[in-house]
Amino acid sequence: MSHDWMLNGRVIHLNAPSDRAVAQRVAQHMQRRIAEDDWRPYATRADALKAWIRLGGIRLQVLQALGLIDASDAGSHG
Repeated sequence: MSHDWMLNGRVIHLNAPSDRAVAQRVAQHMQRRIAEDDWRPYATRADALKAWIRLGGIRLQVLQALGLIDASDAGSHG
């Protein structure tokens, strides 16, 4: 059974139905940061993205769906 979720026309692959709530929270959080240009505690947007890319998983997929990073930025994470 698929638990995938669509965000900005991109599929977010989820492992469990409960992951959808996590993906939605991450998306809302990132959209707020974008709107407010708030990357704290990081000095810059680039520093924040670099740290978040390392976390992988749902967060990485959300960053890609929101256009903050592309597949080449993600590298082998995920």
